[in-house]
This record gives sequence, structure tokens and C-alpha cells, in this order.
Amino acid sequence: MRGTEVLGRFRTLWEKGKFALPVLGLGVLLLLWPSGTGETKSAASPETTAEETAAQQQKEMERILSRIEGAGELHLMLTLESDGERTLAEDREETLGGSPDAPESQSRRETVILSVSGGEEVVVTRRESPVYRGALVVCQGADRAEVKLAVTQAVAALTGLGADRITVVKCQ
Repeated sequence: MRGTEVLGRFRTLWEKGKFALPVLGLGVLLLLWPSGTGETKSAASPETTAEETAAQQQKEMERILSRIEGAGELHLMLTLESDGERTLAEDREETLGGSPDAPESQSRRETVILSVSGGEEVVVTRRESPVYRGALVVCQGADRAEVKLAVTQAVAALTGLGADRITVVKCQ
């Protein structure tokens, strides 16, 4: 009778939790599944991403400007005053001094770093846009005044530069 009792209890447990076992197995499988590319970002160089972002913005501006009617083939070069400012999140810890030998208070500041998909990233709390110094646009339609004006106005709108800092010339 003992074997039949154990088998009956096992069947009861199986009926109650028959869906829990596959879900648990799927959860373990997902936890073991490799994720990401295996590359890690360095917490010490947020400047690299700022440079990449500026290059991407320049390519996007170039693509958009080339769609202006009459502009034709277009090349854009932007010079930067600064690539934008980033404020990083910091942990601050202050301790008050209690003895005559210790200073009144001491503080320690550390940049906040998050571990994300196998790598580390700094936490940026504020990001300002880059400040441009000037722009040079070389395009096929620059010999026409209306194209030159449209390109100059578009670059001014995208970068915040004045017309005196934007040069539009015809390409060969």
C-alpha cells in the first residue's frame, strides 16, 4: 500500500503544479541565455559617445540638407566650440568630525556607475547640446541665390549659428 500512496500523492502534486515546472524551466533557460554583444563600455570615457553623437548629428544634417530643392550633392563640415556638457550623477557622503584632531567635516564624492548587460555605464543627469563655431556647406546648387539662402537658413535653424558663421559654396 505504501507505493500506491506515494504514487497518489505524486499525481496530486503533478495536477496542482503541472504548469509551474515548464514555467520554472523556461525561467532558468532565459537566465542562462547569453545577452548583449559581450562588449563593455568603459565608465572612464563618456567623451567617446559625445564624439560619436556629434558625428551622427552631422551625417543626419547632411542627409536632410541634401534634400533641399536645388541643393544637389551636399557635404557639410561643422566645427565645434564645445561638444556639449554632461553632468554626471554623484554619490556624496559627509561625515562630521567629533574630535579636536579631526576637521569639522569630511566629504567624499563618487561618480555613480551602473552595471548594464555585462558592462559599466556612468549615469548622466543632464546633457547640453554641442556649441558650434562655424559651418561650411559645399553643394552643387550654391550658385543659385535661393538655394544658398535656404541652405544657410536650414543650417542656422539646426545649429543655432548666425548667417555670418555659415559659408555655402558651390562644389566642382
